[in-house]
Amino acid sequence: MANTTSSGSRFAGKVAIVTGGASGIGAAFVRRVHGEGAAVMIADLDVAGSEELAAELGSNAVFRQVDVSDAAAVEAMVEACVTRFGGLDILYNNAGIGCFGLTPDLPLEQWHRVVAVNLDAVFYGCRAAIPHMRKRGGGAIVNTASASGMAADFGFTAYNATKAAVINYTRSLAIDHAADGIRANAVCPGPVETPILMNGVDAIPGLKAEWEGVVPAKRFARPEEIAAVAAFLASDDASYVTGASIPVDGGLTAHTGQPDLRARMAAAASA
Repeated sequence: MANTTSSGSRFAGKVAIVTGGASGIGAAFVRRVHGEGAAVMIADLDVAGSEELAAELGSNAVFRQVDVSDAAAVEAMVEACVTRFGGLDILYNNAGIGCFGLTPDLPLEQWHRVVAVNLDAVFYGCRAAIPHMRKRGGGAIVNTASASGMAADFGFTAYNATKAAVINYTRSLAIDHAADGIRANAVCPGPVETPILMNGVDAIPGLKAEWEGVVPAKRFARPEEIAAVAAFLASDDASYVTGASIPVDGGLTAHTGQPDLRARMAAAASA
């Protein structure tokens, strides 16, 4: 597999905020950019996980407990980061949740909660961060969308809708703030071996194998693989990339969903 760690200095002197930074993709991104020189604020509701990660990284890594669906809390998070580190260069809006439910059956409070965490929070973070990035002469925003925002998954009404909205909101950010030197891009993961996903997958016998069967790469991603793409988008290596929504899904969204005729013909020939 490709190397997904680095000990370079690509982010030396940079300051980053990572929401949902205590575990999964967020934690992998925190480790990646901190390992390449960034000062990082880990923003999450998970106190224990965040404190453990901050202690692991040591200097230039701090934790702030924040509910990203609370606009005032997000604004205070950004102000605290700027006070602590002197500015802000990178915002990774990674926190997200999902819920299962068809439109007629989905409780309103669940719809509103998913919208609040997956979409409103991205707006809150950008609204608070952009003025500080302007003061630095630019910056980079990365948003975690999803393959489910590029096409829909059965039963995940609110999740699909919010992740599609994140993709188009990212485009809006990109064109509105390119003249400020601020780039905005989205990563669109397919299935990833994060704790929150695997807890659900492992509870249903055979689901992981079935899911892997429809991914052309025939496996789930590791969080580090998503973080590597997000880190590229946050870095000066992507200095002319803005408004992009990049699938990191093992080929999932490249597939029409129709049967693999090669496999069917091979099976028939061997029968």
